[in-house]
Amino acid sequence: MSRTSDRSFATHVQGVADFVHDLAKRLLDPYRPELHYMRGPGPKWHAKHDPMPSVFHAVPALLRVRVKR
Repeated sequence: MSRTSDRSFATHVQGVADFVHDLAKRLLDPYRPELHYMRGPGPKWHAKHDPMPSVFHAVPALLRVRVKR
């Protein structure tokens, strides 16, 4: 083999090695951002995007109260 074909072969081998290394790195990367806790929208977002709150009326509850005599 000539020197240029040795360099060409080495370049191809290096390219394959880089590809395999990058592939393994991406497949085995432990960082998974979707697993991290993320908070929901805040009060300003709700004030802007939520529909008007429906009016609700409190229903009084009847409670039994014991009175000592």
